[in-house]
Amino acid sequence: MKSALGTMHTLGMHNMLRSVSEGLGMILTLHRVRPTDELETELGDYPQFDPNGLLEVTPDFLDATLELLKAQGLALVSLDEAVEAIQSPAVREGRFAVLTFDDGYIDNVEHALPVLEAHDAPAVIYMPSDYPQGRGELWWVALEEMIRKADSITRPDEPQYGPQSVRTVDEKNAFYLDFYWALREMSQDAQRATIRTVAVEQGYSMDALCRRLILSTPELKAVNAHPLITIGGHTVTHRAVARLSADEAMLEMVEGANWLEQTLGARPKHFSFPYGDAGSAGPRDYKLAQNAGFTTAVTTRKGMLYPDHKDHMFALPRVSLNGEFQHSRYIELFASGAPFLLANRFRKVA
Repeated sequence: MKSALGTMHTLGMHNMLRSVSEGLGMILTLHRVRPTDELETELGDYPQFDPNGLLEVTPDFLDATLELLKAQGLALVSLDEAVEAIQSPAVREGRFAVLTFDDGYIDNVEHALPVLEAHDAPAVIYMPSDYPQGRGELWWVALEEMIRKADSITRPDEPQYGPQSVRTVDEKNAFYLDFYWALREMSQDAQRATIRTVAVEQGYSMDALCRRLILSTPELKAVNAHPLITIGGHTVTHRAVARLSADEAMLEMVEGANWLEQTLGARPKHFSFPYGDAGSAGPRDYKLAQNAGFTTAVTTRKGMLYPDHKDHMFALPRVSLNGEFQHSRYIELFASGAPFLLANRFRKVA
């Protein structure tokens, strides 16, 4: 991927396609923002074992990205302003970028918010309602932490193999990758039951992880009062809604929004599908989000925003600020929209 993007940048292909690819603007996806030294401390003796590194960027990179976007003529706007621009393109001159953060990590306030303030950049934080209450299951992070500390782990879905060695970096990376995708393919109930079994065997607390990484209810209330921040819905338990029945999926959306309304005093207008890929949210779920009363719903399908998205406000694409692509050349490419238009075979609404 990096090689292909590097070649595209060197050849200037993004500039050749810009007139048809750049669109109205884009919505950026972020998760964690923290400085390099904090990450290095966490990685400890296994700096090459960082399977969730793609979900985090440094504050310096976020700052540089916002500078670059503004230099390329993209205004940093709220999601409400973006909605208005999509529905009535004539109301806004120039292109725009919207910042969104999934899951409500504490570092969004500690390390990202000062950068947003420096750039007067609005942002949406999408919060699953279980998380600030300290009972969220961030299973992908838990899996990484358990593997990092363990010498061996028995997979409940593969008990016939017994304890599997995770002593070396290569073993840790291979085990995580294989187990992660096995968990993603399970039913949502089986997925959570499986990771809980591993946590019990490893003496690991999922609740403690949530309390350590995620904004508490008082902290969420405080950041909600900030003029740059909007809180959006992200279900109750962060389950992939496409893997649930229609009734279960609707309950996740509505009850998550209910709790946010009761806690913050206003019902969230915007929603983010957990995981957000094609296997986690589809046409049925877009309609459910609309029926649940949201104004927009965002996915993680990659793409820019175009006028045609006015008819697809519950399946909006986003562009990930990926921790593995922390270089200005990639931001230049992403801001042009060219890589996504090519990947989507020139379909502007994928």
